[in-house]
Amino acid sequence: MKAFAFVAALVLAPLSAHAADWALTPPAAEGVSAAKLEAMSAAIKAGEFQKITSVLVARHGKLVFERYYEGDAETRRNTRSATKTVTGMLAGAAIARGALPGVDAPIKAYLKDRPPAANPDPRKDKVTVEDLLTMSSVAECDDENQFSRGNEERMYLIEDWVGFYLDLPVRGFPDWNPRPEASPYGRSFSYCTAGVVTLGQVVQNATKTPLPAFADAVLFKPLGIEGPKWQMSPTGLAMGGGGLGLRSRDLLKLGQLYANGGQWEGKQVLPADFVKASVTPHANARENTDYGYLVWLQTFNGHKAWLMSGSGGQKVAVVPDLDLVAVITTANFGVRQPHAISEKLLAEHILAAVEK
Repeated sequence: MKAFAFVAALVLAPLSAHAADWALTPPAAEGVSAAKLEAMSAAIKAGEFQKITSVLVARHGKLVFERYYEGDAETRRNTRSATKTVTGMLAGAAIARGALPGVDAPIKAYLKDRPPAANPDPRKDKVTVEDLLTMSSVAECDDENQFSRGNEERMYLIEDWVGFYLDLPVRGFPDWNPRPEASPYGRSFSYCTAGVVTLGQVVQNATKTPLPAFADAVLFKPLGIEGPKWQMSPTGLAMGGGGLGLRSRDLLKLGQLYANGGQWEGKQVLPADFVKASVTPHANARENTDYGYLVWLQTFNGHKAWLMSGSGGQKVAVVPDLDLVAVITTANFGVRQPHAISEKLLAEHILAAVEK
């Protein structure tokens, strides 16, 4: 695959690169109802959405709502699996710099000098960057199945998380589980944190730079994101699959970056073609939900949305046809259906507040 081309045109007016410079714009100036947003805030304070910790909304690249219900603008939020989208961004940045030749690059070439993997199979040797970006590799790895050998909780019990993924057997497809060729987009989705951890190692090895340092250089510093708090594996690998601590405004910047087609303040931070590919369906995750490159693709109130998503209902939602980006952070851990809670907040309050 050819390296992704840069595109010069700026899609949206960018937010400032420095959080201290952000000024709230009156919602009405950007076609958003202030009264409806205030009603939402009152509902949050009343506990109707359990424990929401922050909500930020940008429209037409302008910050129109920012409210904190726990902590403040400097609080680092545990993004949980929303971190996975950041790892996807870093894969795109590695491709842009030629460190990876493209998403079709086999990962085996970047995982040399490792002990022989268990359950050897030539199909495992062909796993590509795109397989990990789309949660559709051949590995028997399913975080949503407690019996899966690759379940995320089993990974944390051992020291070498990348080795955990590489040792997994090839998954089977009984009659009731469609094979890739019979699945939408030709891929069978299986949510696998271990695969994204491994993708982080691939990016680190390909760029010959520790993942946090690479992220600072190619993503965070260009966006004015400071002090990210990475979680580390027992072997010292930054956890690309979850737990990255970022401010709510930092999350808004990442969403705005994708809304801008990879541009920030007129500079192409991520390749436009990679961003476009990231928000294009590559696998069907579940009913009414597709999956791009570590991005969830859903529809709310008839509007297509691209989402970073993490447990507890952490959400960064880009709604392109409304020119809107929203951040919802929560402490809804252990709460029943936390994603449904955040999605209701997004659909019934944030999107419903857009008037023109």
